[in-house]
Amino acid sequence: MADRRNRAVVVGAGPAGFYTAEQLLAAGFEVDVLDALPTPFGLVRSGVAPDHPNIKAVTRVYDKTAAREHFRFFGGVTLGDHVSRADLLERYHAVVYAVGTPDDNRLGISGEDLRGSHPATRFVAWYNGHPDAADEDFDLSAERAVVIGNGNVAIDVARMLVLHPDELIQTDAADHAIEALGRSQVREVVLLGRRGPAQAAFTNPELRELGDLQRADVIVDHAELEGVQAPEDATKRRNVGTLRDYAARGADDRSHRVVLRFMFSPVEIVGDERGRVRGLRVVRNRLDHDGRPVPTDDEELIECGLVFRSIGYRGRPLDGIPFDDHRGVIRSQGGRVCDERGRVCLGEYAVGWIKRGPSGVIGTNKKDAADTVAKLLADAQAGALNAPVVDDAGWIDERLPDLVTWDGWEAIDQYERRTGEPFGRPRVKLVRTEALLAASRAPTRATPA
Repeated sequence: MADRRNRAVVVGAGPAGFYTAEQLLAAGFEVDVLDALPTPFGLVRSGVAPDHPNIKAVTRVYDKTAAREHFRFFGGVTLGDHVSRADLLERYHAVVYAVGTPDDNRLGISGEDLRGSHPATRFVAWYNGHPDAADEDFDLSAERAVVIGNGNVAIDVARMLVLHPDELIQTDAADHAIEALGRSQVREVVLLGRRGPAQAAFTNPELRELGDLQRADVIVDHAELEGVQAPEDATKRRNVGTLRDYAARGADDRSHRVVLRFMFSPVEIVGDERGRVRGLRVVRNRLDHDGRPVPTDDEELIECGLVFRSIGYRGRPLDGIPFDDHRGVIRSQGGRVCDERGRVCLGEYAVGWIKRGPSGVIGTNKKDAADTVAKLLADAQAGALNAPVVDDAGWIDERLPDLVTWDGWEAIDQYERRTGEPFGRPRVKLVRTEALLAASRAPTRATPA
């Protein structure tokens, strides 16, 4: 490296962004991390289920990164609104996009926009206190909900709908969600998968955790497992074993239930005369020789008042950055951003879900970041980084008086933890941007407006 440190900016302060920042700092870069929210940690704060505090503990690793020399955090900065791609390329040798995949995939069936039909992403954001979802309204008066999907987010949604209030009050779920879920009339949640038990994408700890719910039975019909062979994949093999355990256990006549059903695809969300969900029409599938679901002639109507879709996520195009519409990710070659013709965009990189698609767990992003950073460092060694023309360290501060620095985040963090302490909760989240900004400016014991 030259005597003058190379400067990198990471757009996105989630796990992928922090792992990238740590590796760049270790390589001698100055690193600025930008995020659209006033708070860091991305889905660790606003996506991980509130009753999973052990997973959230990974932020201690990110705190150590933030404490390193030559690291800066700027929250409340939106690429495309507050700063542009050109702004970043004028000032940094490397720009790394770690913005995740915030949009949900749609089912593409009739009735998808009826009242009571929701993307799981919005429900997750709502109960986790994301500022953009604080005003969401979920009518929880129906007795049955259907969650379409066989991944960990689908399980999280199902579990949150049947948690006992005593389990929920101990968490950092948003206060508005704790209140609403405490009044919920949902008694049964159906988890619907279009393929079989051996193909479900749950991780095994998530699946096993359903069996520990305080007031909910886990129902798996023995018929769902007939003829299912033990998969070669270790996780899927354990999943099938867990499902067999649930089927053998049966019901204990608890007040709530989570029912796992496989080999069904939704074909229509059926509404009532008021435009609300009253049912989900599904078709039974069979698997072809390649393991793909093929519909049969066997249909049924599952009566329900709520439908959540959790069938994958896609990125959102940003500020002229090359984008692969088919895959829903930034166009790249192993992390090097490139145009439609495969020409590399000098000094621009992608990492995390916006690079590879929504797959893996939090730790997967560490290796993914290492792969991208290795290419970035190889480019630096070859003299193939971007050549910034402006060196004004305070440019973001001058442009955005409401931005939140790391000191500001620590003030927010202290306030939330202090507020939760009397109730035995890890924190009470501030869910309004105005309140977060006020807390960020009040590192003493002042209460944000």
